[in-house]
Amino acid sequence: MTNLDIGIWVSAGLLILVMMGMRVAFAAGLAGLVGLISIFWAKKGFDPESFWWALTVSAKIAGQVPHSKISSQALSLIPTFILIGYLAYYAGLTKSLFEAAKRWVGWLPGGMAVATVFSTAGFAAVSGASIATSAVFARIAIPEMLKLGYDKRFAAGVVAAGGTLASLIPPSAILVVYAIIVEQDVGMLLLAGFVPGAFSAMIYALLIISIAIIIPGSGPAVHGYSMKQRLVSLPPALPIFAVVAIIILFVYNPFGDALGTPTEGGAIGAFIVLCMAIWNGMRKQQLKDALLESAKLSVMIFSIIWGVLIYVRFLGFADLPNAFSDWITSLEQSPMLTLVLILLAYAVLGMFMDAIGMLLLTLPVVYPAVMALNGGEMVSAEASTFGMSGPMCAIWFGILVVKMAEFCLITPPIGLNCFVVAGVREDLSVQDVFKGVTPFFIADALTIALLVAFPAIVLWLPNIAS
Repeated sequence: MTNLDIGIWVSAGLLILVMMGMRVAFAAGLAGLVGLISIFWAKKGFDPESFWWALTVSAKIAGQVPHSKISSQALSLIPTFILIGYLAYYAGLTKSLFEAAKRWVGWLPGGMAVATVFSTAGFAAVSGASIATSAVFARIAIPEMLKLGYDKRFAAGVVAAGGTLASLIPPSAILVVYAIIVEQDVGMLLLAGFVPGAFSAMIYALLIISIAIIIPGSGPAVHGYSMKQRLVSLPPALPIFAVVAIIILFVYNPFGDALGTPTEGGAIGAFIVLCMAIWNGMRKQQLKDALLESAKLSVMIFSIIWGVLIYVRFLGFADLPNAFSDWITSLEQSPMLTLVLILLAYAVLGMFMDAIGMLLLTLPVVYPAVMALNGGEMVSAEASTFGMSGPMCAIWFGILVVKMAEFCLITPPIGLNCFVVAGVREDLSVQDVFKGVTPFFIADALTIALLVAFPAIVLWLPNIAS
């Protein structure tokens, strides 16, 4: 049995374990260890006396992964971004943001739902977690929509779909994970997420307005706010935009050199929001809750990374990524068609796996193949297949797969955002939320198609910054 054969069999076993319900972190770590043992044992012809030698070598290799990879400075972004989101909630910034959005866009057809989408987008700009965004606005926005007579399923669908924007709009934990796995610049990827994130929010808003117009009464507008009342609502929401500005200046300063690293920007942002929360009367228990929730979510993400990186180390020994790249580039079909099929495969896989686990498991194999389709890591834009240089292709593909991860957060049967909304609202079942989120599948499909057809939407800011 060759190393490649071992790689294929172990990867198939990993998918079976995940679909059977085993946690991605444990399934990936176990598969990686078993794969390493198999490769080293195969070198000795599967001699029974050599098994313990193979186990010892494999355990040493696997044991080095957590410290050598997790000690990366870039990963320190994740807990700071998550903490910003939870502190912003306890500081009352989310309510202020929602109130401002309601007063400014509530007059539109489906105005309260549009306000929910825009406020989730604003909150996403200070929170790196989709789950947290959905949980927060399930408490704030759904009651307001129900008072106006919105269908409870549609209201829940708006919140679940709006929560996915946190995956794309920086600071995004998933974008950071992608950057670590494919070894690309974190700051440039975060910068690239702004325009597609805002674009996705606009598509959602247009969908809601269209539904409200086509089905009268489905999305009542909110009237009665004077210009003075609208202007008064802005100052309480300004701290969120201040934090966004700080993060941008630390990632990319249009007036000169960046002020620091993205990690430093995230830490300063968290400190500012903490000060705001204390100023607004945050109690000791609320601070404790914010810290505990941030720690839980961070540990979950880091655990997945640990396990998957052991599996990635095994893939390197099995040479499976190179074999998959060679197979992809040998296909006698349009490279763009191949890319679309890869994205469709993500849509199917996302029905059974969480977003971060899905990306971590697939990117070590899929990313090299996509780069090979474009002409390689260092190809110029003129010589490339997709009309962009290697680094720009890495950014473009990153935004596409993260958008696919967003899509998977609301697709059954896993759809974590839908489970979160149903868990927060006792009057809603998971089936209700899945029914309410169905129209947003169309919006996400349209957004992905436009991002594929017009890469400039993704690459405009990175091209300016480079």
